[in-house]
Amino acid sequence: MEHEERKLLAWHETLELHELTAFQSMGLMKLKMSIKKVTDPELKELYKKCIHDLEGNLRELLKFYPSAQGYQAREEEDLREDMGFFAADLLGLSKTLVRNLAVAITETATPSLRKTFTNQLMGAIHGHERVFNYMHKHGYYPAYDLGLLLGHDIENAQKALQMKS
Repeated sequence: MEHEERKLLAWHETLELHELTAFQSMGLMKLKMSIKKVTDPELKELYKKCIHDLEGNLRELLKFYPSAQGYQAREEEDLREDMGFFAADLLGLSKTLVRNLAVAITETATPSLRKTFTNQLMGAIHGHERVFNYMHKHGYYPAYDLGLLLGHDIENAQKALQMKS
C-alpha cells in the first residue's frame, strides 16, 4: 500500500505522535514562561529560535491528528487548570529519569555504581507511578481513552502555541 493511500496512522505511529506532541507542548510552555527571565541577549536569541522551531513542529504534528487511530473531533472545552500542566511536567521528568537511569545501567561496569543506579531506577519507577496515578485520578491523563488522550494533546499544543513569550 502506498503511503498516500493510507487513511489512518498505524497504532504505534499514533502513540509516537502523542508522545512527541505532549513533550514538545510542555517544552514550549516552559520556554515561553522562562524567556522573560533570560537576560543574556545571545541566550535569549537561542530561546526565541527554539520557541519558533517548537511552534513549527507542533503545527506540523497537529495536522496528523485527524488521521490518528482513535481520534475523535471534539468541541471546544474549557482549558484544564494549570495543575494539569504541572503534573504533566512532573510526569515528563519522571519518565525521562527512568529512561536515563536504564541507559546508564547498561553503560556501567562498576558494581557499586550499577547498584546505585538500579536502586535509583526502582525509586524513579515508583515515582513515575505515583505521578501517573495522580494524573489519571484527576483526569489529566486519560491513558485508557485514546480519543480523549489525543484531545488533550491538541488542547495542550494549542495552548502552548497561543501563549505569549
